[in-house]
Amino acid sequence: MAANTAIRTHRRNPAASRRLTVDVAILGSGIAGVSAALEAARLGRRVALIDAAPQLGGESISAIIGTFCGLYSVGPKPRQVTHGIADEILRDLRAAGATHDIAGRRRTLIVQYRVPALQRWIEEAVRKADVEPVLNAALANVRRSGRRIEALELVTRYGPLELAAAGFIDASGDAALAWTAGLSVRESERSIYGSLIFTLDGIVAPALAKLDRAEVARRLAETGSKYGLVRHDGFMFGPPEGGEVLVNMTHIETPLDPLKMSRAVLEGRAQADRLVAFLRAEFPDVFGGARVATYGLPGARQTRTIAGAYQLQADDVRTGKTFDDAIARCAWPIELHNDPTNVHWEEFADGHMHYVPFRSLAHAEADNLVAAGRCIDADPIALSSVRVMGPCVATGAAAAHALDLAGSGSVHQIDIAALRTRLRANLED
Repeated sequence: MAANTAIRTHRRNPAASRRLTVDVAILGSGIAGVSAALEAARLGRRVALIDAAPQLGGESISAIIGTFCGLYSVGPKPRQVTHGIADEILRDLRAAGATHDIAGRRRTLIVQYRVPALQRWIEEAVRKADVEPVLNAALANVRRSGRRIEALELVTRYGPLELAAAGFIDASGDAALAWTAGLSVRESERSIYGSLIFTLDGIVAPALAKLDRAEVARRLAETGSKYGLVRHDGFMFGPPEGGEVLVNMTHIETPLDPLKMSRAVLEGRAQADRLVAFLRAEFPDVFGGARVATYGLPGARQTRTIAGAYQLQADDVRTGKTFDDAIARCAWPIELHNDPTNVHWEEFADGHMHYVPFRSLAHAEADNLVAAGRCIDADPIALSSVRVMGPCVATGAAAAHALDLAGSGSVHQIDIAALRTRLRANLED
């Protein structure tokens, strides 16, 4: 019998729209959004995790960040200060041999991870938690009534989708939900540069271990312009047994403009190629046979934030200010990428800890919208120390618990003591 090849001819109905209703809608599936989604699901909430990309993980996957920063304290014996899903990720990836601990850099512990391993961890955790993934979905409009967000209008290649929820978390990285809703947002008046991270193979691992990073910076400053490079610092991480090496040594602009940002992808990869040419020519004993294994997408670092009930200030970070509504802690240095050639670092003394108040997550003009990750309200200097992986995990968890406590009420009126009790592991040893 011949195979059935029947087809049908029809036209799109412009008025047709799929509708989904959940308890919590999260825009952005980076590590902050994933943390929020898993926490909310474990609280018994029905959760939708939305991303314009065709996969989960945000920049932790697409930009191949490759390192967990800000999970540990500073000092001779760094201790873990962010928990929640961070415990599970570290446990499972370490058991799979998919991590490498980098001790001593910035006087803390940085954990390098294999990107595919984290990607599969995220996908399986979301699947097992019965979180509803909504991928390939771009935010077109936000419907709100007064101080309450009611629904997100999403555009997908398969048609429009309306997503209604009781509470919303903006984990977009760019405060896209707040911006599209017409709420107040903040932007730095100076450019904050992102990076195009990539991996190399074909490197001589023993020679890389002996490479003088100061000498690399010196030659970048002296000869980098000959190769079309602007950044004079950065890092290269590689497992001691050899294999792919993670390279973060580019600076690219990350404009909030669709056409300019699209061109940034091409510029970032061209800059990566020029950097490889520099490394092969200037350090042939290490990089003579190097070639790009994987190009990431541009990492934005810092763009737009919400206008919260409180803006975290640089002095709050530098002095380790405590807050009655603190929901996260961190000891990562100030790491400000506001110069195309270099990064401004301010490291802290042993025992230093700074905190993030819940008010920086709660949008001042909305009752059921909470931010997580790098779009919480902080000035550019303060944000540069709390936008890394550790605080993103912590603020994601805080956002989920805040909405759970708020219910149908306002996040500005929740029991802060109850919230802090739930988040004790991220506030106390």
